[in-house]
Amino acid sequence: MTSPSPLLYDTYYHIYNRGINRENIFVQERNYAHFLNLYSKYIEPIADTFAYCLLRNHFHVLVRTKSEEETLKVFTDDIRRRRQRSPATRDLNQAQKPLGSENERIQYPSKKFSDFFNAYAKAINAAYGRTGSLFQHPFGRVMVTNDIQFFRVVAYIHQNPQKHKFVDDFREWKYSSYGVILSEKPTRLKRDSVLDWFGDKKQYTDLHAEWVAEEQSRKFSGDDFD
Repeated sequence: MTSPSPLLYDTYYHIYNRGINRENIFVQERNYAHFLNLYSKYIEPIADTFAYCLLRNHFHVLVRTKSEEETLKVFTDDIRRRRQRSPATRDLNQAQKPLGSENERIQYPSKKFSDFFNAYAKAINAAYGRTGSLFQHPFGRVMVTNDIQFFRVVAYIHQNPQKHKFVDDFREWKYSSYGVILSEKPTRLKRDSVLDWFGDKKQYTDLHAEWVAEEQSRKFSGDDFD
């Protein structure tokens, strides 16, 4: 299988992944919170998040990777921290070496997602006595290139629990950003940007209801990502 291209800077992506062999990636309710905590640690420094949905055996997120300047600052800070933690790299010669190769810099956004998946898999393996990979490789990604696609992917992500019959109404699913966007509670999600795209809260709710009722989510997404 050909390896996918690395994630680009300052680009919108629909990113998704599922458990290997369709295995559940969330075993207990507490796993959802741990997933989001690790997501905050690994992904928020390198990407803004606009929508998400976590299901038992897979998840979806809509993100925009940060600019090259923002990302490389995180990258160089990361390299410095790792060198400081390693006694072998504290001498002057090591300190004067370049902070990562060009290829490492290019691969960094993709690597942070891989690091996130590995950290979560390690926690699940330790908690439930399993071994090996938890997620499929490589993770899925589709570039989002225009406003219409953005609307459609947001709706597709939010309607997933209903599509997979976890609930009768997607609005009831707790592990989704649908309600977060309507809430007034503090959030790191780019709530205002999403509402600006849709126009306002009424258009946001109306369009979601319309698309789901007409079973248009698959058509609007441009593909069925499961």
